[in-house]
Amino acid sequence: MLKHVPIPPRHLGDYAAVVGAEVIEGLRRRAEPFRGARLLHINSTAFGGGVAELLYTQVPLYRDLGIDAEWRVIDGDEEFFTVTKAIHNGLQGAEVVWTERMEQIYREVNEDNAKIYDGKYDFVVVHDPQPAGLLPILFEHVGHPAGRWIWRCHIDLTAPHPPVWDFLRPMLEPYDAAIFTMRDFVPADMTGPQIVLIPPSIDPLSLKNIPVDDEIVAEVERRYGIDLARPILVQVSRFDPWKDPLGVIDAYRLVKEEIPGVQLVMVASMATDDPEGWHYYRKTDEHRANDPDILLLSNFQDVGALVVNAIQRSADVIIQKSLREGFGLVVSEGLWKRKPVVGGDVGGIRLQIKDGEDGFLVGTVEECARRTVELLKDPERAHEMGRAGRALVRERYLSTRSISDYLDLFASLSM
Repeated sequence: MLKHVPIPPRHLGDYAAVVGAEVIEGLRRRAEPFRGARLLHINSTAFGGGVAELLYTQVPLYRDLGIDAEWRVIDGDEEFFTVTKAIHNGLQGAEVVWTERMEQIYREVNEDNAKIYDGKYDFVVVHDPQPAGLLPILFEHVGHPAGRWIWRCHIDLTAPHPPVWDFLRPMLEPYDAAIFTMRDFVPADMTGPQIVLIPPSIDPLSLKNIPVDDEIVAEVERRYGIDLARPILVQVSRFDPWKDPLGVIDAYRLVKEEIPGVQLVMVASMATDDPEGWHYYRKTDEHRANDPDILLLSNFQDVGALVVNAIQRSADVIIQKSLREGFGLVVSEGLWKRKPVVGGDVGGIRLQIKDGEDGFLVGTVEECARRTVELLKDPERAHEMGRAGRALVRERYLSTRSISDYLDLFASLSM
């Protein structure tokens, strides 16, 4: 069987203080028809990146609703994940090299995982391109496997590189449903599955998002050499070209010309399914040119969820200058902490930032710097934007809303 990911329990009742008891009661009523149903989530890694964060929260909450939920990950070597990183980049529009050998590697690893797939589930949710080939391979060898199969796309498919999309598209046709973050991401030539729009969400009770005392924030900043007396810019994301870490540093340098004391903290989680991560970490490290006011931190420096939480809370401005973005959970995380966010005017960031209300949408390094300076020079406006952002996240982007959307999907697939 695919590798099982153990997860500690969580209880929906704990969320009543955040979203209201009536929301929790409503979820329990709507989940009653699925009590005892078997739900499986499959992805490529148990840590690092937004998908793992989502599943770490949501799987135990499904269990608390009486649904028999599991989370399993596929096996793959570095060669496979190099191929799937090319798929990821190609689907987001990069003109990557694509060869028959890469197609063969992808199929072989999915075939190996299909051979050890075992179990009868009512619903199977397959996340992103890495394990998407499981279902068509199972079709070939055993016919339609049990349950309703759902492909969940977390990336921006606005303008995919044709060779990569032509390879992946036929594999998606057998799925019963496909979930996208927004309508713009759905390719016009996609056929087969029912299309559903469900934006991701954050967990307000996770270690990354719970309230943190000022003393803890101060201790974290002291430990990592961040000066709370000076302005702090923070970007939390993988070291990835789509997150534009070099552009963030360029924007910081423009800000520093007007506000000399500013600091930039860039925080990442290095994931097992992202072999390019170290390459872009090194490029980012070279680009900062030993500037002592630019800090590069990651989970390899003991930067976990609580530390990220404290660093985000210390920020004067959160930056997420992505060039492509499926959603960007870190935007909602920053807004939830009442911080204004300057984000790239792309993809799912547009869902979260109302330009000029809870942050700014920007398209260039210069615009990013200009908007950041505006916020640093007008802390009252920055505070008001932060308040507006928290209200938006409470309404649209918390875990309970995401579970509600999935329950709607399960109901529609059960008819």
